[in-house]
Amino acid sequence: MNLHKLLVVLSVANLALLLFLLTRTEASAAGDIVPVLRGHGLEIVDQRGRVRASISVLPADNAVRMPDGTTGYPETVLLRLITSEGRPNVKLATMESGSGLLLATRSDLSYAQLLSDGSSPLLRLKDHSREQVFKP
Repeated sequence: MNLHKLLVVLSVANLALLLFLLTRTEASAAGDIVPVLRGHGLEIVDQRGRVRASISVLPADNAVRMPDGTTGYPETVLLRLITSEGRPNVKLATMESGSGLLLATRSDLSYAQLLSDGSSPLLRLKDHSREQVFKP
């Protein structure tokens, strides 16, 4: 008989503990708001797990050869908005010397690019057959 009473007491205690933990978890999940999210990067994915947006900090690389002939790539913070096909059609970047915005189409043949690098900002518009560059 003592064993039966002990099992009943333990079962009631386990049930009470379970109910306490369940109600505590729901209350804390709804009420806790993290004021700051910190990390080295952020990726937002769609329902299929494909990255659709990312924010990353790219380290400097002195060995990179740039399209204008200079060498070296500065540390850069880059925001990419990516299509369902995996193409980054919007890029927003900032670095020590300036910033840039690229709005692209489905192919590399058409885009709008706004650069503010040092003292020479420019706007470049390109379509399939021609390119226009505007400078102040």
